[in-house]
Amino acid sequence: MGEFWPVPDVLAYLRGSWRVTRTVRDLASGDEGDFRGTTAFRPSSEGGLLHEESGTFTWRGVARPAERTLRFLPGPGGTADVRFADGRPFHDLDLTEGRHSADHPCSADLYRGEFTVRDANHWRTVWRVRGPAKDLEITTDYARVG
Repeated sequence: MGEFWPVPDVLAYLRGSWRVTRTVRDLASGDEGDFRGTTAFRPSSEGGLLHEESGTFTWRGVARPAERTLRFLPGPGGTADVRFADGRPFHDLDLTEGRHSADHPCSADLYRGEFTVRDANHWRTVWRVRGPAKDLEITTDYARVG
C-alpha cells in the first residue's frame, strides 16, 4: 500500500462520526490556535451528506464554542461537490487516488486545500490561506469514531 489510501466513493467513506483535531497557525504573527470537536456526516434530505461540526476553538488563550455546517453533494464517479450551508460553492473533492487539491477564492484571499486519506479511519486536510489580510495554515485531522 502506498502513502495514500484510494477512496472509490467519497460520500460512502465520510458517512458517520469523526473526531476532529485542528491547528490554525498565523504565519505572519506566529499565533496558534486549535479546535477540538466532532464532525457528523449524515444523509441530507436534499441528497448527499450534511457535514455538521461542533467543538471548542481556542485562540490566544480564549476558548469559544464553534460550529459549522457544509453540504457534500454527489459528484461524478464517486466524487463530491462541497458547498457551504447556504448552497454557495466551496470546492470539489475527488479522493479516488487518496489525495486531492482544491482552490477556493474568498474575497481577496485564496484558500488552497490538500486532502489526504491515510486509511479507512483517518484523513487530513491542510488549507494554506494567502491574501492581503491572511497568511494562515489550517491543518485538520479526522479519526473515525466507533
